[in-house]
Amino acid sequence: MRADELAETLAILDRLIAFDTVSASSNLALIDYVESHLRDRGFALRRLPDPTGQKAGLYARLGPAGDGLLLSAHSDVVPTEAQGWSRDPFRLTREDDRLHGRGTTDMKGFLASMLALADRAGKADLKEPLKLAVSYDEEVGCLGIARMIGALPEFLGTPRAAIVGEPTEMTVAIGHKGKVGLRAIARGEAGHSSLAPKLENALYVAADFMGRLRELQNWHAEFGARDSGYEISHTTIHVGKMAGGTALNIVPDRAEMQFEVRYLPDDDPEVILGKISAMAGRGIDLEQTVAYPGLQTSPTARVTRMACSLAATNTTIKVDFGTEAGFFDGSGIPTVVCGPGSMEGQGHKPDEFVTVDQMVACHAMMDRILMKLTGGDGSMA
Repeated sequence: MRADELAETLAILDRLIAFDTVSASSNLALIDYVESHLRDRGFALRRLPDPTGQKAGLYARLGPAGDGLLLSAHSDVVPTEAQGWSRDPFRLTREDDRLHGRGTTDMKGFLASMLALADRAGKADLKEPLKLAVSYDEEVGCLGIARMIGALPEFLGTPRAAIVGEPTEMTVAIGHKGKVGLRAIARGEAGHSSLAPKLENALYVAADFMGRLRELQNWHAEFGARDSGYEISHTTIHVGKMAGGTALNIVPDRAEMQFEVRYLPDDDPEVILGKISAMAGRGIDLEQTVAYPGLQTSPTARVTRMACSLAATNTTIKVDFGTEAGFFDGSGIPTVVCGPGSMEGQGHKPDEFVTVDQMVACHAMMDRILMKLTGGDGSMA
């Protein structure tokens, strides 16, 4: 890797970090920048606005007609408030081998490497197309790609393979759990607390339901499907938030609880949700808030072998965090996850960073992708 190429990638990363694309904010300024960068290099583009018009995703392609390879990144990042950052999170700061800034690991480092590859691909004679996807609202439940995925076949066709560049320390990840997020609204009867035994307390209703969820969680831990590739080898049910009531001397008539199911690909989420619905019974209304599919790619699949070759690794893993990969895989595109940085070490943390070594390794993978696309050997997957 030439020094000028690393400098170009880091200059792009510097621009990307400067865009405050926390999921609660608009990402349009970043998308404008990415569009301009790709248009100047000859890419065909399709912008996909969200229903509010304040956010957008992007599909891009370059080269001849054909299947080619799809690279995917999300544009949004998690908040920085109350995290105790020691430096400006929206300014790229280099300290020795570390590149600090919100999103350096998750996942603007990969996006910067994608855009640097786009520059090199724009000067090359591609025998197969390079295809790119940039999404939004991944951090709040993969909402953006869920809206974008229906437009993919028309504009990008069915690529031979997809690489989602979430941080895996440049190891090829072939699996992750699916997720369903739910909101439970418990109903009760308002009244003076001196009459509490006569009234239905919505917080008690919610708490009893939480207890039943814990029993279902314990059942999965003891008797449910297992996959030793994950740190937590079974399906999990987690309650993250509960609130209700207005004053100590008023029996609450409403309580709200938010919880999630992270399920193994071998578990049917509809079966689990059916059990939860039956457990809720009268007095509780359930609402699904987010959902994304899991990923389960065979370690011997052609896409796995291809990705290991591109990433120069013989190791495959499964990751406990979710990604957009299941959407692409579900659309008939063999998919893996591979990108620079460590989710466990740096993802969502204060003073987030990616190392220069990881960016160099990602650049090397991008160079091997370019060699494949210009070689016309038909071995992309």
